[in-house]
Amino acid sequence: MTARRTSLVILTGLVLLSLNLRPAAVSVGPVLAEIRATLGMSPAAAGLLTSLPVLAFAVFGALAPTAAARLGVHRVTLLALVAAVVGLAGRAATSSEALFLALSMLALGGMAMANVLLPSLVKLHFPDAVGRVTAIYSTALAVGLTSSLLLTVPVSDAGGSWRWGLGLWAVLALLSALPWIGLVAHDRTLESGERSVRWSDVARTRLGWAMAAFFGLQSMQAYAVFGWFAQLWRDNGYSAGQAGALVALLAGVSIPLSLWAPAAVARRDDQARILLAVMLCYPVGYVGLMVAPHDLAILWALFVGVGAVTFPIVLVLIGLRARTPQGTAALSSFTQSTGYLLAAVGPFGVGTLYDATGGWTAPLVLLTALMVPQIAAGMYVARPAKIEDQLRS
Repeated sequence: MTARRTSLVILTGLVLLSLNLRPAAVSVGPVLAEIRATLGMSPAAAGLLTSLPVLAFAVFGALAPTAAARLGVHRVTLLALVAAVVGLAGRAATSSEALFLALSMLALGGMAMANVLLPSLVKLHFPDAVGRVTAIYSTALAVGLTSSLLLTVPVSDAGGSWRWGLGLWAVLALLSALPWIGLVAHDRTLESGERSVRWSDVARTRLGWAMAAFFGLQSMQAYAVFGWFAQLWRDNGYSAGQAGALVALLAGVSIPLSLWAPAAVARRDDQARILLAVMLCYPVGYVGLMVAPHDLAILWALFVGVGAVTFPIVLVLIGLRARTPQGTAALSSFTQSTGYLLAAVGPFGVGTLYDATGGWTAPLVLLTALMVPQIAAGMYVARPAKIEDQLRS
């Protein structure tokens, strides 16, 4: 392949891959009640199901840089998509609660590894356009997220079962694997050597831990929202389709903002103002949902949706806080694997509080309180720094 054609194929592959990074995790939320009824799923199992995305990202995300160094970054990405296809298709067909959870973990594990490798792929192939390329793929990610929330219920209704709504995303994952099949013949490993930055090196830095804490806290918010807010609106008088549409609206806000925010952040040395303005939208939306969850649902969905734009900002910060693709891969792995381990508390805690109290006030108070440490961590990582510089000092 010529360099230009290879870059185009890689960019296409990144966009298609990004479309698949969220459906495995969030398509369950709009039909969670139906899945629980069909499989006889207990409240504890439902809480575990909504926590599986962050657990998978914590466990499998840590393995991604090592796998990419040994097998090649493009091969690992292709294998991740194959795992997603098998897991997504299998869980849509099974009637076993345990197998449904295991196949969900398989699909999410594949997406976890791909998610960790995305920033290093951008740094590797587009080192002079990190902000622009991150904006492109994070927008595709937001489109995939919104589509899975918006389409899962209508497709389920048209097919007569939630199985059709979940199985749809296996087809998309299969199509998204096609560009990576061609790329494995021209694979590249993430070089390792004495001067390479490793996962354990990042763990010795203040920046690494601050990034992990910030990523974990924002993921805690996002997965609690996408895992449970459809149920929140169903409990407040909306149908399953309407509740799914509200969560899709929440996710859809990030589509235009994901085009703007990463590039805007990359152009600035200090990202604190943008980050703070975005994060403060979360507590406004949560307080609003405590006061008027039905009548002003659209307004509060918009506020929470703007808060969720924290995620694409974190992705571009991972690329900006390292000098090399190897440093980016190590920082991405440490940030996401450690952060997602922390984030697992969010959806499980929200589900536990919801089942214990029978309402949404306590879960929303918890999410609002967790914004305090998130803002503190965000203000630290918004300051200019490089992981390699902290290691040298």
